[in-house]
Amino acid sequence: MFDRVLIANRGEIACRVIRTCRRLGVRSIAVYSEADASALHVREADEAWFIGASRPQESYLRPEAILDAASRSGAQAIHPGYGFLSENADFADAVAAAGMAFIGPSGATMRKMGSKAGAKDLMHAAGVPVVPGYTGAEQSPEALVAAAASVGYPLMIKAAHGGGGKGMRIVRTPDEFLASLESCQREARNAFGRDRVLLERYIEQPRHIEIQIFGDTHGNVIHLGERECSAQRRYQKVLEESPSTFLTPELRARMGAAAVAAGHAIDYVNAGTVEFIVDPRGDFYFMEINTRLQVEHPVTEMVTGLELVEWQLRVASGEPLPLAQDAITQRGHAIEVRLYAEDPDRGFLPASGRIERLELPAPSTGVRIDAGVATGDDVTIFYDPMIAKLIVHAPDRRGALARMAETLAASEVVGPKTNLVFLERLIRHPAIVEGRIDTSYLDQHLDEFIGDADDDASAIDGAACMRVLAAAAALALLTESTPVSASDDVDSPWGIADGWRIGHDDPRRLSLDWREQRFDLSLAINANSTRVCTDDGSAVIEGARIDAGWLSARIDGKALRWRVHAFGDSILLHDGKRRHRLRTIPAYQHGVAEAAGGGNLVAAPMPGRVVVLRVAVGDAVALDQELLVMEAMKMELALKAPRAGRVESISAAVGDFVEADAVLVRLADAT
Repeated sequence: MFDRVLIANRGEIACRVIRTCRRLGVRSIAVYSEADASALHVREADEAWFIGASRPQESYLRPEAILDAASRSGAQAIHPGYGFLSENADFADAVAAAGMAFIGPSGATMRKMGSKAGAKDLMHAAGVPVVPGYTGAEQSPEALVAAAASVGYPLMIKAAHGGGGKGMRIVRTPDEFLASLESCQREARNAFGRDRVLLERYIEQPRHIEIQIFGDTHGNVIHLGERECSAQRRYQKVLEESPSTFLTPELRARMGAAAVAAGHAIDYVNAGTVEFIVDPRGDFYFMEINTRLQVEHPVTEMVTGLELVEWQLRVASGEPLPLAQDAITQRGHAIEVRLYAEDPDRGFLPASGRIERLELPAPSTGVRIDAGVATGDDVTIFYDPMIAKLIVHAPDRRGALARMAETLAASEVVGPKTNLVFLERLIRHPAIVEGRIDTSYLDQHLDEFIGDADDDASAIDGAACMRVLAAAAALALLTESTPVSASDDVDSPWGIADGWRIGHDDPRRLSLDWREQRFDLSLAINANSTRVCTDDGSAVIEGARIDAGWLSARIDGKALRWRVHAFGDSILLHDGKRRHRLRTIPAYQHGVAEAAGGGNLVAAPMPGRVVVLRVAVGDAVALDQELLVMEAMKMELALKAPRAGRVESISAAVGDFVEADAVLVRLADAT
């Protein structure tokens, strides 16, 4: 076993590897960029070395900087995590040439799998089923158009050197092909440095099922069972589970055998994942081998009881696999979801900013939290915006879904917008509960998972609305969270903006913002109860108390219980199905006028870099015409004209970094 291991990554996966190293008595060495100088993985590692500026191309994607840090720190091995250089064959070779162990497969193996085209050809020769398509080296637009006609529509364009859902487009008609090809190639160049693509027949309503494999330097390859990852949005996995509800024992055995055959075909060593697409009839086809640890590996760890990072370290140090195939067993059911800083109501745009408060449930035998940030940390524009992975385990799937619901309800983030509400709706949705979701379902039915209709005060009857307001008032009183205005002394009557005056018996005032609607409450408080009044009704609160994060109270004689979070002026009430976010506001706060002119302005919805300009000053544009393309947090975003008109000015050039809400294009009436 190694004594010193450098982790060539950041965030959640770096913290994950550090924990295993610490448990095994291995000294962990982190690397960091300017943006990550105070990051959680830097704080948790035994030591950390600076490798460059904030952009990945200037830090985490610089092999020479990482190798220099490894050499100077005395590292014996490098763990690449996932993403960044984890599937870079040249980097793996350079690590070996420097006399260190690369904790993953060899560069030669990666080259066989690094090209999706070459991988498909190799798997076909090994007898592993593959999807019909085009994997040729000729990449001219004319050749690809002809190949597409031969493959047939609908088809998928895929970056040959890609992964993680980047550089992929579904094309249903010939008219869409060239525009989709251009976008796919540009995204592939930005994400992977190469723009070669392949074409595949598009399988309708497919399942995405992957098999975890492990190989060692002694010629052994085994599999550790499957993970179903069919809940996807734009090819990004949002929920993973094991075992799959779709596989029969016979199909599971055939897919496991095919995965092991794929591993033997390329002399696979260390952790890898063989990904299959499965059609509704149960026919499965090879998609790719991810030559690294997967984001969703905790699902496999939960059902097998194995520690895959420890296996990685042992195999990389020359040990044989700890177990043979017949010793691998599975128990119960595990589910993982990914908590992201993103805004589902704005097309899942990544969010950034300071995490003012991060509340996640304490780990237990059935709950595991793999986080990459903590309260006070920043989610920056430079990297993936994942906050944490929430993983649960239970004896059966129903129990796992219930435990995940409880885990999500116990979670709260104050700061950037997150996908928490989306995840809660996801695990309650019939397509998930009944185990019938396919990879296209979320994109085709996204309106069933986002939007605020069932959380809107207007969608709740008057009595239920009063109960929520009364509960929020009780929580505000119990936590003394009423905001102050002129004074920071919460105990001073002069600093509280509730309208109370000396010498008057007027009720206490409390104003709440709920779903962008203002509610002015009057609280008549006595020794045993509080009457809460609004213009639309009233309720009486009795016996209110907070215990271990739960608020209990009798409201109009009905005993109720909420999971609660309170921080500053933020209040969260969770009734078991919905999360109600409210905010206390000064009772006499003046409104703020909205900015004018929005119809003429095209602003950056998030911080990022301008990668393409489609128009010039003076150009006439139509409604919804694409004006420019931004890149941030590993995704591209096209900004379109909000109306027809003429481009009056452009405030950014290709390559410029811009802040959120910065005006990029100004329109005027057509002349």
